[in-house]
Amino acid sequence: MKITIEGASPEFERKLLDLLAEHRGELAVAVDTEWNADRAARYLRTLPGSARSFLEEVVKGKGYADATALRERFGSLRGPTIALSRAIPRGVKAGWWPEGIAAPVQAVYDPANPSWQRAIGYSMDKPVLSIFVDALWDVFGYGPGDPREHMDPEQLAEVLVREEAEALHREEERKATSWADADAPRIDLEARPGQPPAIGWADTDDVPSALDILDGDGQ
Repeated sequence: MKITIEGASPEFERKLLDLLAEHRGELAVAVDTEWNADRAARYLRTLPGSARSFLEEVVKGKGYADATALRERFGSLRGPTIALSRAIPRGVKAGWWPEGIAAPVQAVYDPANPSWQRAIGYSMDKPVLSIFVDALWDVFGYGPGDPREHMDPEQLAEVLVREEAEALHREEERKATSWADADAPRIDLEARPGQPPAIGWADTDDVPSALDILDGDGQ
């Protein structure tokens, strides 16, 4: 007997796996350890901003990001990579995906220098890349009708790179046309010693009424 269940809640999945574990001797149990859109979306939502940006760089690189370029952007890669790896056991504990699922982003080492353990890049398998592209649409609001919905991962990567460059250009233009802190005029709302007071009536002045002013005009 083969049973396929889709769309089950994490709680139902956990209870089902516990039940199957009780009858492991009678059944051949194959746990689904593949990524899907729902799992990828949950994974993205649990990441801090730097780790999510790190993953997006791998997506923009069509499944590969050079470690040197990543270090130029993020500095030390320890923080983002630790956050990416810790999200896996946290999801297993929460029941979002089963134990044994592979991390979506994998470190790449130089095969010519097996003793040198500093990563030369970070990669994402093509099937996983496609799933995380879908998840990025879901998490960041690329809904039906958006032209990106029909793009393959390579096309989307090109769009993301171009949009990032355009956003950077707009920010530079905004800074160029705005006041610098040192150039902005200083506005002092309080009268300084030796300077004439601001124009207007003080609280203690005998303020004439509008009718008094009109009567004065007729005199």
